[in-house]
Amino acid sequence: MILALETSCDETCAAVMAPDGTLRASVVASQSAEHVAFGGVVPEIAARRHLELLDPTVRAALRDAGLSLDDVTRVAVTAGPGLIGALLVGVGYAKGLAWGRGLPLVAVDHLHGHVASLQLAPEPPVGPHLVLLASGGHTLLLDVDGPRIRTLARSMDDAAGEAFDKGARLLGLGYPGGPALAALAAQGDPEAHPLTTPLAGRDDLAFSFSGLKTALAMAVAAEAASPSDLAAAYQEAIVRHLVERAALGLAATGRDTLGLVGGVAANERLRAALPGLPARVVAAPLALCGDNAAMIARAALDLEPLAPAALLALDAHARSPLG
Repeated sequence: MILALETSCDETCAAVMAPDGTLRASVVASQSAEHVAFGGVVPEIAARRHLELLDPTVRAALRDAGLSLDDVTRVAVTAGPGLIGALLVGVGYAKGLAWGRGLPLVAVDHLHGHVASLQLAPEPPVGPHLVLLASGGHTLLLDVDGPRIRTLARSMDDAAGEAFDKGARLLGLGYPGGPALAALAAQGDPEAHPLTTPLAGRDDLAFSFSGLKTALAMAVAAEAASPSDLAAAYQEAIVRHLVERAALGLAATGRDTLGLVGGVAANERLRAALPGLPARVVAAPLALCGDNAAMIARAALDLEPLAPAALLALDAHARSPLG
């Protein structure tokens, strides 16, 4: 049995997975309430809460799976990217557990975990495919062919999830901003004050959201439309941009399957828009779009454990080679 840990940001996560890929348990302890007053994640608070929550979360996952530590045969942990302090809590716990019990340890890239979440969908992609990864920290277009993951495009500035959160702040909404903005957008008309799609007319695959954020700030300051209409227009522009870039990626690579992963993959408008592409679209299960340890466990199935010396030397890293 694989015991997986994920502590890259403000969710304390543990999961248990069987060697055949059957998910036995997945527990996520949210810290949102601790960060609301600050309008975003405070790294020091996140790290301290991971210290308090990780062991109870691991015990809860094992309890839900009907197992004990004696049943664990492999440990997996997110080593990066993410908040260094938060990551170090998970990495330190995993190293101590693996070394103390003589278990193999697998270090997983958080972004690889998101890609692997597609394999937990009811009908996962088969063969080479593209993946649109849209989250609070990353917006990437990835070409996936078995164990090989190649980055085709990334954002030149903000990530899509960051754009949602900043837009929500401009509209006076609470944290977390993405769901709040989407809820407000559902009450508005995106055509009442349409915003220009980023990089419209360009045929390269890059993403950009900073100009759109500026356009929203100017519209809010000018009271150009109601908050709900502005939220709808802002969301629509983000979605159009993501869909257009995905379409360009499909055309450039000839792939016929597109995967959608990351926190923004939970956005209903984006999920409704992507099936219009000339490809089979597979979205990660809603419960696995945000940070979770189930995706880390699934990624670990395809990775080799660290050698003993590498286990002891394992450290957290803030950036990923993928993005």
